Amino acid sequence: MAGRWIETWEPEDATFWREKGERVARRNLWFSVLSEHIGFSIWTLWSVMVLFMGPEYGIDPAGKFFLISTATLVGALVRVPYTFAVARFGGRNWTIFSAVSLLVPTLAAFWVMEPGTSYATFVAVAALTGIGGGNFASSMTNINAFFPLRKKGWALGLNAGGGNIGVPVVQLVGLLVIGTLGASHPRIVLGVYIPLIVLAAACAALYMDNLRPVKNDTGAALEAVRDPHTWIMAALYIGTFGSFIGYSFAFGLVLQTQFGRTPLQAASLTFIGPLLGSLIRPVGGRLADRYGGARITLATFAAMAAATGVVIHASGNASLPVFLTGFTALFVLTGLGNGSTYKMIPGIFHAKALARGLDAEAAATHGRRLSGAAMGLIGAVGALGGLAINLAFRQSFQASGTGTAAFWSFLAFYAVCFTLTWAVYLRRPAPVPTRAQLGYAEV
Repeated sequence: MAGRWIETWEPEDATFWREKGERVARRNLWFSVLSEHIGFSIWTLWSVMVLFMGPEYGIDPAGKFFLISTATLVGALVRVPYTFAVARFGGRNWTIFSAVSLLVPTLAAFWVMEPGTSYATFVAVAALTGIGGGNFASSMTNINAFFPLRKKGWALGLNAGGGNIGVPVVQLVGLLVIGTLGASHPRIVLGVYIPLIVLAAACAALYMDNLRPVKNDTGAALEAVRDPHTWIMAALYIGTFGSFIGYSFAFGLVLQTQFGRTPLQAASLTFIGPLLGSLIRPVGGRLADRYGGARITLATFAAMAAATGVVIHASGNASLPVFLTGFTALFVLTGLGNGSTYKMIPGIFHAKALARGLDAEAAATHGRRLSGAAMGLIGAVGALGGLAINLAFRQSFQASGTGTAAFWSFLAFYAVCFTLTWAVYLRRPAPVPTRAQLGYAEV
């Protein structure tokens, strides 16, 4: 693919960053956010479509949970190849392609979204929407290469948070349609996104750049796979992002199934949690930049466990106001944790390079190599947490008619994540660089 290529990129060089790098990096960040935002909306499209699927569709709650689980699974799996596509084709070129490809699931859903369509067809189309989940991996890998280490927490948090907002936005579009026209016009939601997809692709073509120095590094990928910190961070990311995306898909269905909400009532509540969780994600990155990712992540998992306890209490007592309070808190906390865990990844690999005796510049280069390779794998495994959450809800509702059992399993996992964070990154000297090593003055 042809495109604009930048031949030299040295973000850790203060002069280069001040005179040229920051301006170019920020421009690419904003349009990366736009494309990733639309990708998230398409990936989570079926969290909205199932609200339109009344009795005339002949699909029970378990079948609807399976639909959204299918989209979650595919979105997780495609994150690995999307990560490596950036270096192969260029960040700008791949953003154009990945944006345009979103037309396929959107047009397919527009075609089949009516009563009488077979369940197998719905499953196939839901699987197609999973490609929207891949946009996150390629976008994060691309933006990771543009920014210096001391700015990554903010940049990656903003990139991911802006993308995550695609979840509540598509849910708000669904609410607007249901609230004004009723639950029999799902195609209007799909029609809204067709021109937005074209806009995202056009902006990527006009305003983004490819970085020539970014190369696929098989050695870095293999080293990242062998490094235990890749898998530890993947487990923590299951707890943060996996929770965010799993809850985003399932929230409306839980409200309908457990609390008897109508499609309009469910849609009017579904978007709030994902919106707050998305908006606060850059704050998690900022706090991690300032106080350390491990500390923020540890506090987040403790608070997530407490919020889950509130949800379990409300679920057992059928208290919708308390349930909404606890669930909204969970969304906010997953957003904070998303930002802090992603900040930890480049810091860990950078600090390990420093510990091996590499100088600052060589350590920064090594950290970028390994963190870029690790991010795709960590993002894919983390997204599988969303699949686990939806399958847990499906099983819980099939067995008892409520989500209480599923929430108990989530509470246990957050306890494991809390312990893992403390044991590996706080109990003993952790592979995280000091503020001085990152270019900050000690305070």
